[in-house]
Amino acid sequence: MPRMSDPNFSQSVVYLCEHGVDGAMGLIINHQLDISVKAIFEQLDLEYEDKYADSLIFDGGPVQRDRGFILHKSCERKWESTLAISDDISLTASKDILSDIALGNGPEESLITLGYSSWEPGQLEKELSQNSWLTIPANSAIIFNTDCANRAGAAASSIGVDIDMLALDAGHA
Repeated sequence: MPRMSDPNFSQSVVYLCEHGVDGAMGLIINHQLDISVKAIFEQLDLEYEDKYADSLIFDGGPVQRDRGFILHKSCERKWESTLAISDDISLTASKDILSDIALGNGPEESLITLGYSSWEPGQLEKELSQNSWLTIPANSAIIFNTDCANRAGAAASSIGVDIDMLALDAGHA
C-alpha cells in the first residue's frame, strides 16, 4: 500500500511463495538491481550465450542478498531444488538451472533474484490487518509478461483497483 514506510518494501510487488505456521517467504518481483545476469554467469564461471545474459537481476528482498532464487514458469524439466509453488509457477534455488538458462535450455520464462523477503509467524497477518498490503491472486502473466515498472499497477488493476487512487491512510469500519 502507498503508506508502506519500510524502504525495503516501498512500492513493492511481492510474490508470496510460502505462508504457514512458521511464517511467510516471498520474492519482490518489480525491483531490479543494476546487475545483469551476465555478472552472475561470470561469477559462477558458467558458459553462456550473449543473448541470454542481458536481463537484469531482481532484488528479491532484504534477507540473504547473497543467495539466488529463480522464480519461473513450471515445465516438465525439474532442477536439483525445484519446488512447485502453484500449477504454473515454480521456484528453484540451485546452480543447475542457471547453467541451463545461460545456454537457453532453462524455463521459457523466469526471474532471477538475489535475496528474499520473509515474515516471522504472525507478522504478515498483523501487517495485513493494518492494511499495509493489498492482496491479489497470483497471475503469471503479470509476473512474467508485464514490464517490471508496470507490475504494481497491473496487479492492482486485476482486482479493479487504480493504484494511483489509493489513499496514504487507511481506516477501519
